[in-house]
Amino acid sequence: MYILDSSAFIHDFHTTEQSATIPLVREELEDESAYRYDAMEGSGMHIHIPNEDTTEKVERAARESGDFETLSKTDIRLVAASFELDGVLVTDDYAMQNVAEKLHVDVEVIAREGIEEQRDWRFQCQGCGREFDDEKDRCPICGSGLARKNPN
Repeated sequence: MYILDSSAFIHDFHTTEQSATIPLVREELEDESAYRYDAMEGSGMHIHIPNEDTTEKVERAARESGDFETLSKTDIRLVAASFELDGVLVTDDYAMQNVAEKLHVDVEVIAREGIEEQRDWRFQCQGCGREFDDEKDRCPICGSGLARKNPN
């Protein structure tokens, strides 16, 4: 089963396999892509609402990987739906791909190349340069803001 992100509707993704999505995706769509969602729903696309336990598991994985701040509520729930339905997540979003990889959820990309490796981001203070594993609002040493940094 394919679990469809908004990019699947925007880029007119086609499959003969069963597909599913979540209601929040419809709110992100406009014009033709919204009509595609409605047509697919009318022709049997499954609309799934993931449970809170799975959603919290995805949020924890996103915090561990450093992707939490870049993911929307919709993104988190799509990864959770893919996890619950044991489906293939169809998305071009790199942060979603990274979290999905961490949770062993298969991903298929549409218009871009997929991620090459799963990453656990580091965070670097913009003032003193110290690095941290966990995201914080401010550096606990000097009080400056932190920026996400590639660990490699």
